[in-house]
Amino acid sequence: MRTEFVTIGLTNPKSTENVGSVMRAAGCYQVDKVLYSGTRFNRALKMSTDTKKMSNAIPLQHLDSLEVLNFCDAVDDDIQIVCVDLIPGATPLPAFSHPDKALYIFGPEDGTIAQSVVDAADHVVFVPTVGCMNLAASVNVVLYDRLAKSSKAIAGDDLIRKSKDANNNVVVRKTVS
Repeated sequence: MRTEFVTIGLTNPKSTENVGSVMRAAGCYQVDKVLYSGTRFNRALKMSTDTKKMSNAIPLQHLDSLEVLNFCDAVDDDIQIVCVDLIPGATPLPAFSHPDKALYIFGPEDGTIAQSVVDAADHVVFVPTVGCMNLAASVNVVLYDRLAKSSKAIAGDDLIRKSKDANNNVVVRKTVS
């Protein structure tokens, strides 16, 4: 039985570039599914920033909205809802302990997550920055934080070899201290 499951929810994202970058992050951090709502973004398969073509491997599903009743069918009952947005009273990301099974819901860059979704969330967190981050950058930061705090954080040359592309042939010649 699987103990970890990660879904990303995007509230009415503005552009294919942002969603494509989120899909690339989803691939890098082994996200299981990406949900998105709204009408501004409906060209889900034409994302120039999804350079690793993660939308072919990770389900990208449109929902009319990310209101609680709409996404209940899209996620399991034991998944905790984590809203990520600049909301007073939210927990700063460095102090947050990620649940094993999570649906991370992100607000749009030019708006916020619906109050009903925040009210239904198990957790509300924010990335402590001065100013609002780009949607895809926020997703990357939260997923990296999850990995960094995980007992499954992987390190070493095997991961580097698996992750780098064919254009990277640089090697470390001396030990870095």
